Amino acid sequence: MSSGSVDVESQVERVVAVDWSGRVDLAGQRRHIWAGVWTRAGNKTTLEAGRTREELIAWLIEMSKETPRMVVGIDCCFSYPAWFLKEHECRTVFDFWKHVAAGHGERWLAREAGEIARDERFWGAPHKRPAEFSGAGLERSMRMTDVENKITPKMLNEDPERAAKVKGITPKSPFQIGGSGSVGTGSLRAIPLLLHLREAGFRVWPFEDSALGTKEPKPLLVEMYTRLLTGAVAKSNPLARKAYMDARRKAEPEYARLSRGVVAKALGSEDAFDALVCAMEMVRDRGEFMHLQRTKDATLRLEGITWRPGI
Repeated sequence: MSSGSVDVESQVERVVAVDWSGRVDLAGQRRHIWAGVWTRAGNKTTLEAGRTREELIAWLIEMSKETPRMVVGIDCCFSYPAWFLKEHECRTVFDFWKHVAAGHGERWLAREAGEIARDERFWGAPHKRPAEFSGAGLERSMRMTDVENKITPKMLNEDPERAAKVKGITPKSPFQIGGSGSVGTGSLRAIPLLLHLREAGFRVWPFEDSALGTKEPKPLLVEMYTRLLTGAVAKSNPLARKAYMDARRKAEPEYARLSRGVVAKALGSEDAFDALVCAMEMVRDRGEFMHLQRTKDATLRLEGITWRPGI
């Protein structure tokens, strides 16, 4: 590297991967929301829990003031299918965020109809998936990025490695607000807080360019999907988590450097495990975040893109 060149990767000062939760109770939020945090200074990795959603967002904002070249990945959907945004007359994803924050999100999550009839397209116990989203209609209930990350014949043929990573649990529709693997509840409760992050100066990819490498850097926020980053592993099984961590610590120096305390936390909780592994994967490819640009695709500008290495 010449004396005038810049080490791009070293410009990322901090990486945070958040395993999110849509739980209502504060105790549940403090127990299930975990953040894996890597800090360039000292090459240190920690695992954090004990915060509510609001407390976590405030903490991220404070950290971004200390290290503005910070990347945050959150495990939730940042948007909905483009047709749904258009139905609600939202011209941009940020219009949609404001729409959700104005109370529509909690109305969509309501299990019973109130003064305004329940939107029956949102399903989860006790409500079954609506007919319009069943069979061939399932794809309509998903974003382009969700369909792209599902195991399809195209993925098996063109990217078998990524297909193997999502084997077992593939992305679900954000309209699903209950049941195994559902992301709708957490996403709708995240969106008003994502709005707070943007108002605090965070750039949001793919709706905006990364500003990490500018003279006045701004923190970057990306959507992530834990299964794409952890790969196939029975995360709810403590023995499987241990086997996974043992294998990676044996094969990879980055994992071998993790402290015993951090590893113990990851082995003790599926949520902590997800947060740590996702943080490690983001750190490995941290140079990519410097170059992320706003998408030019009209649909993706409304729906967003799930970040993964190499995208």
